[in-house]
Amino acid sequence: MRIHKEGLLAIPIAFLILALLLWGFSLFVPLWLFYTLLVAAIIFWGLIVSFFRNPVRKIKENGEHLIYAPADGKVVVIEETEETEFLKDRRIQISIFMSPLNVHANRIPISGEITYVKHHPGKYLVAWHPKSSSENERTTTVIQGKKAPILIRQIAGAVARRIRTYIQEGQQVSQGEALGFIKFGSRVDVFLPLDAKIEVDIDQMVKGNLDVLATLA
Repeated sequence: MRIHKEGLLAIPIAFLILALLLWGFSLFVPLWLFYTLLVAAIIFWGLIVSFFRNPVRKIKENGEHLIYAPADGKVVVIEETEETEFLKDRRIQISIFMSPLNVHANRIPISGEITYVKHHPGKYLVAWHPKSSSENERTTTVIQGKKAPILIRQIAGAVARRIRTYIQEGQQVSQGEALGFIKFGSRVDVFLPLDAKIEVDIDQMVKGNLDVLATLA
């Protein structure tokens, strides 16, 4: 299993903390309780390792008309809305909710030029809250593809408190490359042109770089 670079420090730190806690408990708790805590610690550490997994996924079919899922998770919103930060027009919004069990690496959904990147401090409402897209801590990225600009918003949730974005304005990016990482449960919104053909349904589970969210006209 390939580990994401965001976990290269967090995983050994978690191991050290758990080991120290277990050593401390071993000095004064009964043996049966120590072994119970040991099993719980192993499971917890395994979940942390799993959280930072970063599977290799190659785009099956590259195309300027295909919008791939930028994240793993459940599609919780498909609706027409007004995008007021940068595009300032009507868009179709698709939102993907990532639970702590999902892969949390975010990926570039379409090739093009990065024309806008901005991080916004904010609240930590639960990721599925309707106002989380505009009030939570978030990072907005716009990719100018050959057919249309696509806006992606990485949103922190009630647990997720750290958003990583690896790109910058003026950069040329390719479909499937690393966009960023959100730690411990969060959401990603994608804003598409109104004439895009939506290829997913509400409550559908999607995977980054594998599932097509929409096809551009």
